[in-house]
Amino acid sequence: MSLNSTPSADRIHLAFFGKRNAGKSSVVNAVTGQELAIVSDVLGTTTDPVLKAMELLPLGPVVIIDTPGIDDEGELGGLRVKKSYQVLNKTDVAILVVDAVKGITDEDKALLEKIVKKNIPYVIAYNKTDISSHAAVSENEICVSAKTGENIHELKELIARQAKDIQNDKHIVSHMLSEKDVVVLVAPIDSAAPKGRLILPQQQTIRDILDAHAVCMVTQTTELERTLSSLKEKPRLVITDSQAFAEVSRLTPEDIMLTSFSILFANYKGNLRLAVSGVTALDRLNDGDKVLISEGCTHHRQCDDIGTVKLPKLIKKYTGKDIDFVWTSGTEFSEELKKYSMIIHCGGCMLNEREMQYRLKCAEDEGVPITNYGTAIAYMNGILKRSLAPFPEIQQLLNQPE
Repeated sequence: MSLNSTPSADRIHLAFFGKRNAGKSSVVNAVTGQELAIVSDVLGTTTDPVLKAMELLPLGPVVIIDTPGIDDEGELGGLRVKKSYQVLNKTDVAILVVDAVKGITDEDKALLEKIVKKNIPYVIAYNKTDISSHAAVSENEICVSAKTGENIHELKELIARQAKDIQNDKHIVSHMLSEKDVVVLVAPIDSAAPKGRLILPQQQTIRDILDAHAVCMVTQTTELERTLSSLKEKPRLVITDSQAFAEVSRLTPEDIMLTSFSILFANYKGNLRLAVSGVTALDRLNDGDKVLISEGCTHHRQCDDIGTVKLPKLIKKYTGKDIDFVWTSGTEFSEELKKYSMIIHCGGCMLNEREMQYRLKCAEDEGVPITNYGTAIAYMNGILKRSLAPFPEIQQLLNQPE
């Protein structure tokens, strides 16, 4: 991914839902102007959610999601319907495609109920109006024909109006900076680092710093001390990869603010206050307790992987307990959380804000403490209070001794 492209997680997610053969995939293709989805008269052609990052005027960068039919049948069909409903957790605007000839059905109504319950803006697109006289009756309904192209432009305009309040005006770090401030990023290059590129949180943070007209310096842990001593003025902030937290804290003078990419992302698209309150559950773990370690992405596991190796080892050392670890990744997230004593989530750089908030809300509703990688690692190294210096209102919540 290049530095000037918008990450999928920061794009508005537009999901198209509907019954089999309502013309949902045809509407997707008409809206995007591409053969994005396979179209067939065979029921259930779309078997898994299909995601495509693209530019869509007048919205700009979006992710288009075509989903399986919400009326699929049989054991396999039931799993496909479940996948469609799971897409709601990352949907910013839902487009329900209804066969205008048959009208709205019980399956459509059940999905709409879920959409409204989750406070998701939505549009109902009655398709096949080239062979139907159905009329739209509310401001978020429209009659279209994927076959003739009738009202497809108007559908895009209607979707854009539903999405007008979704544009994310949050910032990773730029809101803390002034012009010409210097920020030092510590990006360790180890066996787990992708060859030839920086990981997504590092890329996004660099861009956000540049947007503030501040100065960004990137170094490895081994060069940090020399980098800091070469500066005429102390940097405004040092941001480190969580894996190097302890060493970077030792090398960074106490009068320089320090935090991690993971903590910044907990504030950016998660809930840093919840992560800080949840991390103290580490002190209450007992032998045999289940801890869920969840990642929002899927990647090839290295021998020294942070989620499956480094973090569990650190937790066992810190607690002195025999913990039962469970792992999920990508779109997987357990629906049965009560069995866990706590959840430790990654920074969520590959998840959009709605899905990250959904996961946090699930944990909060079940009364299960949840924190993230960077918060947990800083806490176990006794440096969380220092790492929260950019967030003084949250720092005050923590009474951890230094």
